[in-house]
Amino acid sequence: MHIAILTFQGFNELDSLIALGVLNRVKQPGWRVSLCCPEAAVTSMNGVTVQAQSRLAEAASADAVIVGSGMQTREVVTNPALMEQLRLDPARQLIGAQCSGTLVLAKLGLLGSVPACTDLLTKPWVQEAGVEVLNLPFFAQGNVATAGGCLASVYLAAWVIARLVGEDAAATALHYVAPVGEKDDTVARAMGHIRLHLPPV
Repeated sequence: MHIAILTFQGFNELDSLIALGVLNRVKQPGWRVSLCCPEAAVTSMNGVTVQAQSRLAEAASADAVIVGSGMQTREVVTNPALMEQLRLDPARQLIGAQCSGTLVLAKLGLLGSVPACTDLLTKPWVQEAGVEVLNLPFFAQGNVATAGGCLASVYLAAWVIARLVGEDAAATALHYVAPVGEKDDTVARAMGHIRLHLPPV
């Protein structure tokens, strides 16, 4: 099971790395989470350089893909060489996007008439792409989910875990990363957000 977190130059550390940390709380055979990058190394908006763990071409075969955000997303969506590599398909993959990553999904035509979440800075660009923007931290319909606000990345990660492994695994991962003294409240709030958008059992 491969979950690819698309991470471009100028990426937001909170989006990519929080999702990476939460998703890696799942410990089962074959579970793999990778920072999926267009180059061998990418540097964040705050100057942190990380090595790619997979490359963009691998996203097409991943079981789930999260599109992270960053300062250069508008450049990404106008770069045909990058966008053509993103052969994502919600018919066979879970696809999520964080903040400006929602703009990538919009430009790929993966949102259609589905409303979406994003950050306040990216909101007008997503609206300009023809997508209704919700005043919510998380929304999912079918196999596509979006989150708005850096710390909403935990909701996106928990949704992926809940869909691929189950709600108990998602709650366990959230409980691990939640602040001490607030664990039960944090898990309840997060699971309340994502449970609304999980398919009926």
